[in-house]
Amino acid sequence: MSEQVRGRKIIHVDMDCFYAAVEMRDNPEYRGRPLAVGGAADSRGVIATCNYEARAFGVRSAMPSSEAKRRCPELLLVRGRMEVYKAVSEQIRAIFARYTELIEPLSLDEAYLDVTDCAACQGSATRIAERIRAEILAETGLTASAGIAPNKFLAKVASDENKPNGQCVIPPGKTAEFAAALPLRKIPGVGPKTAERLAERGLHIGADVLACTPEQLAQWLGKFGPVLHLRAQGIDARPVQTHRERKSVGVETTLAVDLNNATGCYEVLLGLLPELERRLRDRPFKGVQVKLKFHDFQQTTLAQQATVLEPTQLKAMVENAFERGEGRRVRLVGASVTLAPPAAEGVQQLSLGLG
Repeated sequence: MSEQVRGRKIIHVDMDCFYAAVEMRDNPEYRGRPLAVGGAADSRGVIATCNYEARAFGVRSAMPSSEAKRRCPELLLVRGRMEVYKAVSEQIRAIFARYTELIEPLSLDEAYLDVTDCAACQGSATRIAERIRAEILAETGLTASAGIAPNKFLAKVASDENKPNGQCVIPPGKTAEFAAALPLRKIPGVGPKTAERLAERGLHIGADVLACTPEQLAQWLGKFGPVLHLRAQGIDARPVQTHRERKSVGVETTLAVDLNNATGCYEVLLGLLPELERRLRDRPFKGVQVKLKFHDFQQTTLAQQATVLEPTQLKAMVENAFERGEGRRVRLVGASVTLAPPAAEGVQQLSLGLG
């Protein structure tokens, strides 16, 4: 690892149950009660976020609202106010900008900050994080947690260590030790299925991964295998990116009633395409993806190269995706396109090929 990479000071700031916290701030009667922000339980709604009182009952983000209410009958379920959340997020972003221009937002409620060259707090990243969290609390009434480390991967993991309203520091000399003891499920990119596959091979923590070669891991996990080997050593050379190039645009809808045939799914997909075209704004594309989520919340995605979307192509993709469900009902239909550079040869704007 180069000295430049080793010497970085990265902070990952993560707001605590952001949407729910804003609602509790603005509605004092919500405080102390299990609260979730999301869609209604009787209309296929999904939880966006919830407070810690609700999490004690097993409620979590991305859970169907009906399941959340089953786990916590006293759950207070409120609709989100996205414009309010965006405004608060801009306040928080302005606080970050007092300390560095190197800010990489991940969402409305979390971001990476590179404070390597920041002179505030005598250059101490730990004290900068403390001050940022204090200013967020004073100016928005909300708490934030932070992770401080020499790279993005470890900073993100560290920000979860002392939630809520806390922070964790991983010094440069402790990165390898920390990563070696880290449960693999905590490494970004290791989902439940990947963790299960690794556990079947006796791999549970970072140190276990280091007993394998990157080549072995690549055989099991594809491109992510060598990346996992680096993460298990505490290595991550990715810079904080202030500008991210958008790679895809998509639309999807959760259905009021499950569909049990491909024809119905295709009709829903056709209805989504005008909104997809609006979001593209004439951007060229080079591929198309169709997504179906089934009633058991398993999902499948089918991708093909394309520069013009023909109805016959879309219909075939939907039929193939539906067949993967082996008869399961469909609760969500989505479509997206992979964007191409505007000057790329041979790519065209979105066309439905209907005339």
